Amino acid sequence: MQKKPFITKEQAQNIIKKFPTPFHIYDEAGIRNNVSALKKAFSWNKGFKEYFAVKANPNPFLINILREYGCGCDCSSKAELQIAKTVGALGEDIMFSSNDTPADEFKLCAELGGIINLDDITHIKTVEAVCGALPETMSCRYNPGGVFKLSNGIMDNPGDAKYGMTHEQIIKAFKIMKEKGVKNFGIHSFLCSNTVTNEYYPMLAKILFELAVEVKEKVGVNISFINLSGGVGIPYKPGQQANDIAVIGNGVKAAFEEVLVPHGLGSVKIFTELGRFMTGPFGALVTTAINEKHTYKEYIGVDASAANLMRPAMYGAYHHITVLGKENAKAEYKYDITGSLCENNDKFAIDRLLPKIDMGDILYIHDTGAHGFSMGYNYNGKLRSAELLLCGDNSVKLIRRAETEKDYFATFDCFDFYEKLIGD
Repeated sequence: MQKKPFITKEQAQNIIKKFPTPFHIYDEAGIRNNVSALKKAFSWNKGFKEYFAVKANPNPFLINILREYGCGCDCSSKAELQIAKTVGALGEDIMFSSNDTPADEFKLCAELGGIINLDDITHIKTVEAVCGALPETMSCRYNPGGVFKLSNGIMDNPGDAKYGMTHEQIIKAFKIMKEKGVKNFGIHSFLCSNTVTNEYYPMLAKILFELAVEVKEKVGVNISFINLSGGVGIPYKPGQQANDIAVIGNGVKAAFEEVLVPHGLGSVKIFTELGRFMTGPFGALVTTAINEKHTYKEYIGVDASAANLMRPAMYGAYHHITVLGKENAKAEYKYDITGSLCENNDKFAIDRLLPKIDMGDILYIHDTGAHGFSMGYNYNGKLRSAELLLCGDNSVKLIRRAETEKDYFATFDCFDFYEKLIGD
C-alpha cells in the first residue's frame, strides 16, 4: 500500500499563510467514506452501532461528522463524557469503558443514561453505591487470559493486560447483577491493539459469542449486545496491506450465524468502538524543516515535536513521512527527524531514507488522525498546535486554535505573578 498525502505542497503553502506549522489536519471526505464502509460491512446486523473511541481524537467537529452516520461515543473519562453530552450523545449513544474508575464518573455516566461497561467485578458495589441502584442495562469487559494467537502467530498477551475480568469473575458478575435488577446485559473485550489482519475481529467475535451462549445457559440472562471493542488497525508502513472491513464484517457474520443463531441469540446487537480505524489514516501532522545538524548523524530539526505526536517517542512507532513536492525524488539521504524537546527520544524518524531536505521544506507526517493530537502535552512549555479540517469542498476550516502562552499560564491565575506572566 502506497502512502499518499491528501494535500499537495501548493495546498500546504496556502494553508500555512493563515495557519503556521505545526498543525494537524484531517480529511473530511476520507472519514465519511470510511464510516460509510463500516456501516455497510455490518449492515447484516440490525442493531449494529459504532461507538467512536473518543480518546483517539476528542475533537467535537470530527465526532459530529461520525454522529451524522449514527455513531455513538465510547468514553473513558469525565471529560470525554462531557464531550459526548455536548455533541448530543446521550442515553445509549454513550458507552463508558474505563478502568480504575473514580466513583463520580460512574455517577455522571448513569445521569447521562449511558451504558456502563464494568472493567472489574468490584465496581458493581461502587456503581450501586453512587447510583442508588444498578442501571437496567450494563456490560462487563472480559479478559480470557493467556496469549491470543492468529494464524500468523501470537498477537498479544491478554493475561498481562490490566483490562477486564477473568472467566470465573464475569460469570459471577452477571449473576450478581441479575440478582440486583439488571435486565439487559452486554459483553465486551479488547485483546489486541492495531491488528492489521482480517482475522482478528471474527476470531474475537467467536470467543465472545461462545461466552454469550455459556452465560445464557448458566445464568439465564438476556445478552442484548456484544461489543467487539477496537483493535482493528491501520497500515502505518508502506507495503502493509490495509484491513478490508467488508471481509471483516462477513467474517463476524459467519461466526454469528454459526454460534449465536442456533442458540436463539440471533437478535443480539453487534457493537464496535473503533478509534484508530475510523480517523487514523485521515489525519496528518504538517511541520516545517527549520534546522539541520551535521555531527555523528544527519539531523533535520522541525518545528513540531513529540509534544505534537508522541507515538514515535513513546512506542518507537513508525509514521511515514513525505516531503511535500518531492514525492518522486529519490530517497537517498539518511536522516533523523527531530523536534526540539530536551529528550533524546524526541524523534519522528531514525535513520530514515528521504529525499534531500532543504530548510523550509514542508514535511507531512502520515496517519496522525488518531492518538496524535489527543496524546499531546506541554513539556518544555511547548504549546499544542491547531487542528484543521480539509472539508469536502477543499476549503480548510479551523476546528481547534493553537494554544498561546496565556493558555499555558492560565492555571497560575491564583498566584501574584500571573499578570506578569501573561503580559498585556
